[in-house]
Amino acid sequence: MKTCALVGAADFNAQHFQQLDAEGVFDFVIAVDGGFAHLEAIGRKPSMALGDFDSLGYVPTGMRISKFPVNKSKSDMELALERALNLHYERVFVYGALSGRLDHTLGALELFAAFSERGLLVNGITDTQAVTFVTGPDIFEMPAIESGTISVFSMSDNARGVFERGLKWELDDVVLTNRTTWGLSNEFQGEPVMIGVEEGTIAVFFPLD
Repeated sequence: MKTCALVGAADFNAQHFQQLDAEGVFDFVIAVDGGFAHLEAIGRKPSMALGDFDSLGYVPTGMRISKFPVNKSKSDMELALERALNLHYERVFVYGALSGRLDHTLGALELFAAFSERGLLVNGITDTQAVTFVTGPDIFEMPAIESGTISVFSMSDNARGVFERGLKWELDDVVLTNRTTWGLSNEFQGEPVMIGVEEGTIAVFFPLD
C-alpha cells in the first residue's frame, strides 16, 4: 500500500515516526509548514515542504516546495491531504496535528473523516494514541491486546451497521450518532478485535502500545 507521512507543527511523536521510517513504511514525507522544524530536528529531509509557512517563519530551500498564500480558504493540513490523494497515495500517517489548540484538533479530525470518505486510509498519531478512520462498508481489525481501552465514535450524523467483536462489550448492527458517547472506552480482553461499519464513517481511537 503506497503510504505518505504528513508532519504538522503540533506535538510530534518522533520515536514512532522514526520507527516506521526505518522500517521503510513511508514512500513519501510531506512537511506541513512548521512540521519542517520537527523533521529538521531529527535530521530527516522531507520529500517536499508545503504550506504558507507562517508558523515556520521562513520558506525552506534546497527541496521541493509548494507555497500557498496566508489568506486562503483551506488549512495547510487540508492542502497536504489533498496533495497526498492527488499523488495517488492510499494511506497516510499524520503527525503533529492532534494536540495544542482544540480548534485545530477538531478541524483535523473532521478533515481525516472527510478524506476517509474520499478513499484515503487516514491514521492520526499522538504521543500515546492513534486514531484511524473507517468508512463503510469496511472493517478494521487488530491483533489480540491484553489490556487497555479503545473508543469508537461516529463522524457522520449516523453510522449504521456498526459492530465490535473481541472487546469486553460487544456491539451488533447498531446505529451510532455523532451526538453520543456510546462508543467511549471499551476494553481489550486478549482477543483479536474486529470493528466494522456498513454505512457512514467512524473514528477508532486506540493506544499506540
